[in-house]
Amino acid sequence: MQAQHQTRICFVRHGETDWNVEKRMQGHTDIPLNAHGVMQADRLAKALLKTGQHFDCIYSSDLERAFHTAKTIAIPQSLDVLIHPDLRERHVGKLQGLLLADAPRVEPELWQRHLARELDFDLGGGESIVQFHARMQRMLNHFLVKHAGKQILAVSHGGALDMIYRIVTQQALNAERVAVVPNTSLNWITHDGNTWAIERWGDTSHLTDSVLDNIEI
Repeated sequence: MQAQHQTRICFVRHGETDWNVEKRMQGHTDIPLNAHGVMQADRLAKALLKTGQHFDCIYSSDLERAFHTAKTIAIPQSLDVLIHPDLRERHVGKLQGLLLADAPRVEPELWQRHLARELDFDLGGGESIVQFHARMQRMLNHFLVKHAGKQILAVSHGGALDMIYRIVTQQALNAERVAVVPNTSLNWITHDGNTWAIERWGDTSHLTDSVLDNIEI
């Protein structure tokens, strides 16, 4: 049972896309779910109902891969999907559309600065880590004020959820990634009125086969 005044947010990463399979950096590029991603979203929606998880509202990034996932969850919950652009993935500038295997050759200097996690570097017209952090913090603050004491679900992206994990755990922005965020994983955080905490992270118990985890794409 949810503790009185506790705010719970279930963050979900969107289902699989062809670009996830190819290990191609998506960023703000609007790529749809592939057939496997559609199946993952359907399994997740059924699992949430079966376990009796109900939400006061459901949010999504405005990118198709997230919205499709959110809509699949929302229909059996008899809820509409609310769009929140701050749930978007990080804009990765000139790296968008590149395969992870090709990026070091195509954009060698930019790739090295990306790996070094230079906090103010915008990846060639994209979004810096500092800017990305501010956007995710703004989104969390908005949810906490608007839905205090409620339980909500929000569908987002791998890099976005990594940033949320960093905020909640106070992990340094330039530290190596430690959070694993598989496609359609359930990632629960709570706020007790004072601080955020991780309740459960990277839960894919609703899936029976492997899911993909990509680094900040």
